[in-house]
Amino acid sequence: MIHETAIVDPGARLADDVSVGPWSLIGDGVEIGPGTIIEPHVVIRGPTIIGAGNHIYQFSSIGEATPDLKYRNEPTRLVIGDKNIIRENVTIHRGTVQDRSETTIGNENLIMAYVHIGHDSLLGNNTILVNNTALAGHVHVGDWAILSGYTLVHQFCKIGAHSFSGMGTAIGKDVPAYVTVSGSPAEAKTINVEGLRRRGFSADAISQLRRAFKILYRQGLTLDLALQRLETMLRETPELQVLIDSVRASERGPGADTLGPYASKFEAENWQAKVEERNEEWEEADEEWDDPDSESEH
Repeated sequence: MIHETAIVDPGARLADDVSVGPWSLIGDGVEIGPGTIIEPHVVIRGPTIIGAGNHIYQFSSIGEATPDLKYRNEPTRLVIGDKNIIRENVTIHRGTVQDRSETTIGNENLIMAYVHIGHDSLLGNNTILVNNTALAGHVHVGDWAILSGYTLVHQFCKIGAHSFSGMGTAIGKDVPAYVTVSGSPAEAKTINVEGLRRRGFSADAISQLRRAFKILYRQGLTLDLALQRLETMLRETPELQVLIDSVRASERGPGADTLGPYASKFEAENWQAKVEERNEEWEEADEEWDDPDSESEH
């Protein structure tokens, strides 16, 4: 059903059962799949492709051109998969020719109110972006990642699968898979234990992932040596492959404030004293994050 006050461009293609609420605008070059609901006062610009079963709430701006000053109105697009929930006042921009010419949203994501997803970003499946999270351009977010409210992500950062950020985290470096970060700037705290439990990871796999985190971040090892040790654990814990791949793919690696991993032996040795100093603090943080009675959402 298309409300009589909605404006749908003749160049838009909507499945027969798409619902468009009052005063919404659907532009030229927009394609919307079956079962999708567009609430009132939504603006969707093309070229944009939206799949089946999505629900887009009022006052969202979807598929608008990026404000990137390099953009010269080239034909770029936004692609949104199936069964996504996009809440109020969300903004999602199309891509640029400097990257893939496409911003991509996967399937079954929950994008809460006032979230911004910048040009050329890539959002996987089953992610949660909590209110006021903002992704700059070219950000990649892996499957099942959760970004808590007011999380800010610098351009070109990669957020690994099953990772978690605490409220108000400022992310300026890549976040490996499974890792929980918080603070401004972001610091790696522990493995996202509660999130992995909820997704059916075994107790043994979680234990090995916690061991892997300590190898990466707490033993003062060079990056190459830390990865070599993780690879020896793969046979018993294949879940580690996702972590190893995310670290190897990193182009904006963890900074010195995370206390590792290190790019060289010199760097490792110079930070070793600080590693020892912080280990006790991080053990306490482990206990806090792992407390089943904690109110934190992972």
